Amino acid sequence: MAIRVLIADDDSLIRESLKIILTMYDDIQIIRAVENGLEALDTCIKEEIDVALLDVRMPVLNGVDGVREIVKNTNTKCLILTTFDEDEYIVNGIKNGAKGYILKNNSPDKIIDAIRTVYKGNTVFQDVVMDKVKELIDNKKEIKLDERIFTTREVEIIEAVAEGLSNKEVAQKLYISEGTVKNYITSILDKTGLEHRTQIAISYLKGNI
Repeated sequence: MAIRVLIADDDSLIRESLKIILTMYDDIQIIRAVENGLEALDTCIKEEIDVALLDVRMPVLNGVDGVREIVKNTNTKCLILTTFDEDEYIVNGIKNGAKGYILKNNSPDKIIDAIRTVYKGNTVFQDVVMDKVKELIDNKKEIKLDERIFTTREVEIIEAVAEGLSNKEVAQKLYISEGTVKNYITSILDKTGLEHRTQIAISYLKGNI
């Protein structure tokens, strides 16, 4: 079954170019291409959208705020695809529930891979984005996890997630199944009250867990 995708970008040339490129892949179905976050939200509410690609700078409702509203009101997974890697956009995008943040200078194949990754329930943040997140943490301290809260394996999972590894990569590193990794991450989220794995990484880097 094809992945149902929404494109939201206020640049008509980019919007239509993405639409043409993405429709070349058999497992991608473009449901609609819109020019602002409000139209994206409306479409995600009315249509069954698997993955929404959103630029950050758009009129009416920008992409970062659009992510928040889409995540709050639908089951659509949001992937920010933009030319902007400003700190504010990255942090707020992650905070609002974006499952991925990549730049438009990536090849079509990498954009497609990001869509597929997000669709499968994983997150994808390219190195330059994760580097930005790490740079924002000015007062990183030595991290001492409370062993009364986390098991040894959970600590290993947290550290691997903070390295930016995907669930598959964590599984390979620790010699466990990908399903087991997902179960551990669910346990960690339950214990910390966090909502997704990217927040685990950020909280770890800040020394909050």
